[in-house]
Amino acid sequence: MKEWLGLVARLVVGSVWIWAGAAKVLDPAQSVDAVRAYQLLPGSMAQPVGQLLPVLEVVVGAMLVLGLLTRGAAVVSSLLFVAFIIGIASVWARGLSIDCGCFGGGGYDPDASSKYPWEIGRDAVLLLLSLFLVWLPSTRLSLDSVLFRRTPELEGS
Repeated sequence: MKEWLGLVARLVVGSVWIWAGAAKVLDPAQSVDAVRAYQLLPGSMAQPVGQLLPVLEVVVGAMLVLGLLTRGAAVVSSLLFVAFIIGIASVWARGLSIDCGCFGGGGYDPDASSKYPWEIGRDAVLLLLSLFLVWLPSTRLSLDSVLFRRTPELEGS
């Protein structure tokens, strides 16, 4: 049963990463602006982070959906969700009103403070699913199970 729950977790988290990353890959300038809006990184870091983050999201998402190097992808996913929760909590605490830029967009949003609890809650649930995959990376219908299958001969060595 755990392996089927792991499959669902992989597909949900992986799909979210692919959706989020794909939305930003198509408009790298907007992604950079969204990173700048958080006012957490020095100006020189916002551009590389804004350009590389969507690519990382798509790669992590694809790895999770495919079940390839699941534990490593889940660790990266967990770290990203922790960073995003901290980022959203930080702008909320500082009274900034910005769109999280999670699925494209970003910048000023007058209604942002009412969305922050939902965004933090969503990311917390996705973090828990990612941590589940760190704990149990062996799931159904994964490339890991095909590529790294243990054979009885090797287990006895």
